[in-house]
Amino acid sequence: MSYETIIVQKEKGVATVTLNRPDKLNALNQKLILEFLAVFSEIKEDRAVRAVIVTGAGRGFCAGGDMSLSIFDTTGFSGDMRDFFQKVQSLPLSLRTLRKPVISAVNGPAMGAGCAIAIAADIIIASEAARFAQSFVNVGYHPDAGATYLLPRLVGTAKACELIFTGRTIDAREAERIGLVNQVVPPDQLMPTARELALKLASGPSVAIGLAKACIYNELNMSLEQALEYEAEAACLTLQTEDQKEGTQAFREKRKANYQGK
Repeated sequence: MSYETIIVQKEKGVATVTLNRPDKLNALNQKLILEFLAVFSEIKEDRAVRAVIVTGAGRGFCAGGDMSLSIFDTTGFSGDMRDFFQKVQSLPLSLRTLRKPVISAVNGPAMGAGCAIAIAADIIIASEAARFAQSFVNVGYHPDAGATYLLPRLVGTAKACELIFTGRTIDAREAERIGLVNQVVPPDQLMPTARELALKLASGPSVAIGLAKACIYNELNMSLEQALEYEAEAACLTLQTEDQKEGTQAFREKRKANYQGK
């Protein structure tokens, strides 16, 4: 399937999804939102894809919502607006519910909903040129795209309140220091670093990784007892996979496992 606002490249089990409105710093308009959701729906069903990288074209990751969107010029809560927000709120879900690891390669500004999309990934690698802001308050707007859920879980409630209430921009190093990103690298090393990690994950036991991802996120809102039961179910499921048998055999034979994602 071809897209107008997104570039999708698939190689060696890795899908690289590039937001492609560089003249607008990849700001989210209706088409980009719909195509983003379509891409992740496609990737979900593509068994050849076992890891995903999300990045932005040009000098930005994503500037958030395009201010030319009609919702910014309306009052009240119409049916059309409700439909629009259902799609926006599906953006982080498309990353978090995907049973494949997702890496954000943040190459530049990640603002508002763009920041929320970046931190909805499982692992966030930032270029030294990256900038992050919960910039919603700067236009008198409430956070969306999961920002109020995702941010406190990464940086803690107090820091999340500070960033959301003030809308201030932080650089990549501060983002790393407060736990917003996993790693900061020079700009020319961003994609090579992300690809190296994605290839490593894609060559791993993808069923086990996918189940671990589901456990991590689902258990955030469980009691310890519920989490332990959920975890045990997932462990039992992996025992039925070919990859688990291969991993055990490879360990016994002191060789590298050849996982097939089955």
